[in-house]
Amino acid sequence: MKILLGLSGGVDSSVAALILKEQGHEVIGAKMTIQSANILKGPKTAQGGNSCYGCDEEEGVEAARKVAEQLDIPFHVFDCSGLHEKFVLENFKKEYLNGRTPNPCILCNALIKFGALPKAAKESGLNFDKFATGHYARIEDGILKRGLDPKKDQSYFIYRLSQEQLANTLLPLGSYTKAEIREIARRHGLIVADKPDSQDFYSGDYNELLEIEPKIGNIIDKEGKILGTHEGIWNYTVGQRKGLPGGAAEPLYVLELRKETNEVVVGFVDSAFKKGLIADNLSWISKPEFPADLTAKIRSTQDPVPVRVKEENNEIRVEFEDLQKSITPGQSIVFYDGDLVLGGGIINEAF
Repeated sequence: MKILLGLSGGVDSSVAALILKEQGHEVIGAKMTIQSANILKGPKTAQGGNSCYGCDEEEGVEAARKVAEQLDIPFHVFDCSGLHEKFVLENFKKEYLNGRTPNPCILCNALIKFGALPKAAKESGLNFDKFATGHYARIEDGILKRGLDPKKDQSYFIYRLSQEQLANTLLPLGSYTKAEIREIARRHGLIVADKPDSQDFYSGDYNELLEIEPKIGNIIDKEGKILGTHEGIWNYTVGQRKGLPGGAAEPLYVLELRKETNEVVVGFVDSAFKKGLIADNLSWISKPEFPADLTAKIRSTQDPVPVRVKEENNEIRVEFEDLQKSITPGQSIVFYDGDLVLGGGIINEAF
């Protein structure tokens, strides 16, 4: 089978290419470029290759090209920057300026990496049967499942893939642990065997992407007492501890961001726990019948926890079996039935 593989220049996608080759497939490496020239003008604080959107894209392209040469596979580069700016960066800016915390990687996966990239390859004249990436998740009979390594499972980041995308995608790493992938890379002498993982969307100051002047506002407690000032609610996220006024009896946490009044509301840790949330902008791979008892994650590193889910118009109301800390508007909640990924939505509010 002829397979187009998203080759980032990191160890995961490189080993995915190696595994597919060893299975007898014809592999074509493809690297997408997403840098937006009008956003990344001037000096930036982002450094190194530890983010997927930074100032070192040319280095990433060359790293992927060298891996392709080492594996003796064709390599192509496709410019996806225009669509990435339109759908990912603009959403990123809008959400932060509205006092919400988006997860741009989720949107990028569904629309760009698994969407625009293979489409661009097809339009360029490349012929292939399937698309593949180095994500730690599994696809079986068109059904998305969690990766077998619970510490590395990345199904949370690709829950918005469509049925068509899932049917045309291979995820070779879903049954491996990260340690096993590193060992495979070392055993085959891959030049990226010990390359650090990408850690964040952008490794620099987010204000460089938001391109907005400071907007002074108050940091207040739940009773409205002014504790300090801030330079923009977009510099904070629910659950944050750093950068808050000192002198309190206990550490303070961000509880709420109020766009209308330009206020950051803070409080002690007991106030950071909530029993439920409302989510919208839903995306289902396999929609359950509601009400339903499921498990869910509100952040990628969390183990799925028991929830009770009800549907109300175009929203869902989720109640957790145990109180959850720092439920963050703008982030995703993803639902599971055992290892099966059912789908999810964007958190709108916590209660």
